[in-house]
Amino acid sequence: MARKIVVTSGKGGVGKTTLVANLGMQLAERRARVVLIDVDIGLNNLDVASGIESRVVYDIVDIAEQKCRTRQALIQDKQCLNLYYLPTAHTYNSGKITSKDIRNIVCRLDNDFDYILIDCPAGIDVGFYRAIYSAGEALIVTTPHISAIRDADKVAGILSAQNISQVSLVVNRIRGDMVNHGKMLSAESIADCLNLPLVGIIPESDELSSQASINGKVFDIDDELNMAFGLLAQSIISGKVRLYNYKPSRPRILSALMGGKQKF
Repeated sequence: MARKIVVTSGKGGVGKTTLVANLGMQLAERRARVVLIDVDIGLNNLDVASGIESRVVYDIVDIAEQKCRTRQALIQDKQCLNLYYLPTAHTYNSGKITSKDIRNIVCRLDNDFDYILIDCPAGIDVGFYRAIYSAGEALIVTTPHISAIRDADKVAGILSAQNISQVSLVVNRIRGDMVNHGKMLSAESIADCLNLPLVGIIPESDELSSQASINGKVFDIDDELNMAFGLLAQSIISGKVRLYNYKPSRPRILSALMGGKQKF
């Protein structure tokens, strides 16, 4: 039975798709069977970021409409044979696929994979609920920016209300120099204010941003990023918070954020 993990944030542009692609690769390289599902219908990014756009024949809507079998829509990674992709539709029609359709597709994949990573659309509208409906776990991705942290807090509250009990945090685009000089919140402080276990810290990378802007791909990463995604994968596999001195509490930071203040 697969672990079904939705990767979400609330705010767009925080790096969910990049994280899904690289986490999936890291898990697969550790001999896990992994499938990445893009449910951002009409705004497909995972196929572009993973370099498989030209190989897409069928997508998740074709499965829901019974135009193909689930296996026919899966695309196997050429380098990492344990890694598969299930792309979403290029055009949007909200009536074509429901939360139950997604769950049925996930259930068909359940016995063939160890991990099913679900790339959630931004926002908290119908697409968000459709994505989380099939998940048993959630990774909330945020950056060290007030708007992203506030949206992450809203998403955490919704996930709790939806009975997704295992919710963890990944802080993306951290710059150690700015943290050391007090110009950026540390990942630990963000986890503390959100009262979420911190399972990953991903550093800012100019190289990754350049690659993504030139050809869309997100796998050409440097050693520091590779290590960060590797540690995240190990945290997911072990089910433990790793390397981070996390002590859950609800400090004054969040109330300061909600009041628009920035005294950290």
